[in-house]
Amino acid sequence: MDGDIVGDKRKKKNRFRLRNIILLILALHIGKTFINQGILIRELKNKKMKKEQEISQIKEDIRELKEEIKAKGSLNFVEKVAREDLGMVKPKEIIYVDKNRNKSSFLRFRK
Repeated sequence: MDGDIVGDKRKKKNRFRLRNIILLILALHIGKTFINQGILIRELKNKKMKKEQEISQIKEDIRELKEEIKAKGSLNFVEKVAREDLGMVKPKEIIYVDKNRNKSSFLRFRK
């Protein structure tokens, strides 16, 4: 009879250990899943923020282009195009070129 009691205690101890190991593994798996999901959510939020910034920049560009389209017949528009796109200047006008500005704008477009 004493042998049966010791055997029952060992079985209960083994079941208890096995159950704890299984619960530990399950808890670790759930923890890892939550951490991975948190990282994924953070990355997606960053991507969303970047896309929203791109959208706002594109909307601003569209607004500027619409203004240019409205003003395309004015003399100010013609002068702007002649100066910016064709590099034309008025008589007796002196052109100053900022070399640093050209470098920084060039680097900005390479990204």
